Order: sequence, then C-alpha cells, then structure tokens
Amino acid sequence: MFKVCLDGTPLRGRLSGIGFYTLNTIAALAKLQESEHFELTVYFHPSIKNWLLRNFSVPHFLTYYPQVSVLPIPVTIANFLAKYPNPILSYLEGYLNKPNILHGTDHYVYPHCKSKKIMTIHDLTFLKYPQYSTTIVQGYLERIKRCLSWTDLIITFSENTKQDIIEHFKINPDRIKITHQASRYSSNKVMLDKIELLKDSINYDFSVPYLLFVSTIEPRKNVITLIKAFDHLKEQHKIPHNLILIGQKGWKYESSFKAINKSKYKKNIYHLNYLSDELLALFYTKTDAFIYPSFYEGFGLPILEAMTLGSPVITSNTSSLPEIAGDAALLINPNDFLELAESILKIIGNSQLRKELIEKGKERANLFSWEKTAQETFKAYKFID
Repeated sequence: MFKVCLDGTPLRGRLSGIGFYTLNTIAALAKLQESEHFELTVYFHPSIKNWLLRNFSVPHFLTYYPQVSVLPIPVTIANFLAKYPNPILSYLEGYLNKPNILHGTDHYVYPHCKSKKIMTIHDLTFLKYPQYSTTIVQGYLERIKRCLSWTDLIITFSENTKQDIIEHFKINPDRIKITHQASRYSSNKVMLDKIELLKDSINYDFSVPYLLFVSTIEPRKNVITLIKAFDHLKEQHKIPHNLILIGQKGWKYESSFKAINKSKYKKNIYHLNYLSDELLALFYTKTDAFIYPSFYEGFGLPILEAMTLGSPVITSNTSSLPEIAGDAALLINPNDFLELAESILKIIGNSQLRKELIEKGKERANLFSWEKTAQETFKAYKFID
C-alpha cells in the first residue's frame, strides 16, 4: 500500500475556488482509498502570522480527518529557503511520515527528496493576463518555475490550461494530466426542497426577477461589462429584473463598484458578500439567468454549479469556458456588452430556450463529479508511482 500526502493549506479561512477544489478532492480521495488500497494523509503549512505565534492548530475543514500533519514552515519561507542549499527543508520532511507521493494543490509542492511530487496548476492568469493579477500573484512565476524543477507530474483542469502550461513552460505533454472539477451541489429533490425553506431567512424579495453573477469581484471576472449590458437592457427594453452579484471583494474590486455607483439603475444592483453554500444555492435556483462573462478561467466552476441547480447559463467564448460548458450555455464575446445583452434578452424572453438550456445544463453537469475527479487523480498517482 502506498502513501499519498496531500496539501490542505488552501483550507485556511474562507474558501475560494482553490479551497473548494482542495476540500472536495480530499473528501473524494478519502472515500476512494479503501477500495484502491492506498493511504491518504493531509498536511498544511501555517500562515506567517500563525507561524510567528507558534500557532499550528488544524484548520476547521481538516478536523474531520484523523491523519493531519503540520509542516511547521510557511510556504513563503520554504520557497525562499529552496533557493539555497540548506538542511532545513530535508529535516522538515520528517513531519510528513514518508509519503510515496506528495501532492501540492495550489501552484506549489514541497521539495520532498524521498517522494514523487505532483503540483496542481489551476490557471496561468498571472502570465497570460498580468493586468488581472496582483503583484503577489505575479510572483507565482518564479515559485512555479522552481517547483517544476522537482515536480514529476502536473495536474490541471482543462485542455485549454494544459496547452497554456505547455506553451509557457515548455513541458512535455505526458507530464500533465487533466482532472476536471465538479459542482459542490446536487440536484436531488430532497436538497432542493431544503434550499427552498431558506427563502424567509434572507432579506430579499424573490418575487422580483433577477440576473445572477457569482464569483470574486475583481477585474478578470468582467463585472463592468455585465453592468453595461444590464444598464442597456433596463434602458432600452425596460426589463423588470434586478442584478445580483454574489462574492467577496477581490483584487482591484474598486473599479467594479465604481461602475455600480455610476449606473443609472444602481438601486436595482445588489452586492451580497460571502454566503453559506445553502443560501448561495437558493439564489442559483431562483435566477432567470446566470451570467459569467469572465475573460479567463482555468475551469469555471460557477457555471457547473449554476447548471446543477437549474440556472440557464451565459458565459464567455474564451479560455476553458466553452470546453466546460459544451452546448449547454450561450457563449458570448466578453468584450461586447451588446452581445451579452442580446443573449440575456433571448433567455428571459424565450421560455422554450430557457427550458432547453436548463435541461442541457443539468445533463452537462452530471458528466462531472468529485468521484470522477478522485479517480482521475488516483490514476495520476499510479502513473508516477
């Protein structure tokens, strides 16, 4: 029986896309380990703040697992030490209980000398579109290049991102495996009935139709184009809808909120911060259209979540999004607010098209599952074992 040790560092604090991937992959692999005869353990790096305070408490999301180790060094410090020959990194390997495979889940994998190493690369936004990235994220390039010198295999989520990695890092395609992600939700009736009961727990009038966007508010997500399309529809077609934006404020969020405040229809635009999974699902199930006009994505998980819960989807015709959406969404040029407005109008004005997109979306979402993600991840482990 071989041992796999997977990095749970992204599970500190509130979860983003990388956190959801890590959480669901760990859970699915934990279920798979008995039938496939491998042992799964999890480790995490402390934040710099907790490291200085000597606080190595296990993140909440990892308390459900019996075998969790702390690697008592922040990623930033480990990355710095890796620039120079030193005994510290090899000494700290003792905290990881001699795994056969070490799997880094967030553009980094620890330089463990005695195990094979896999690194998950989610996307290359910081390289392809540096204008959409923070200075810190742009620093990923040096870190990733260093990690690639000791990484045996790369996991990513789409053929589009695989080709980006090949192009920018000159990686042999055989060293890259694709493991799709999946929705965190189920479309079974019991869950949907449970979600319906939450309507009275939130201060929103669901009798008013609305358009929905879900993601971190940052320039790459292209909220400004969505607001322009919404303003056009309110002005020219007098649609009765509100626009609801759900997500945390990300890097350079100010420009998006400036666009909201400048909108003639700002009273019809709502921003809701981080919601529980259940409340977020409620908004997915009630929307007339889910709109995700992102410029670039490594996968585009929100469109699968929307499809799972019966939202008709409009998304961009760029990066991985057409690959994930298939024929179950309307695809638009993310730079053209009029094209986006026309697609919205098609959905809210054509009940037959809306019904077709909902059905196709559910069928499309059913092709993806975290069980399949775990199985493909396990195949990647066996490939290099």
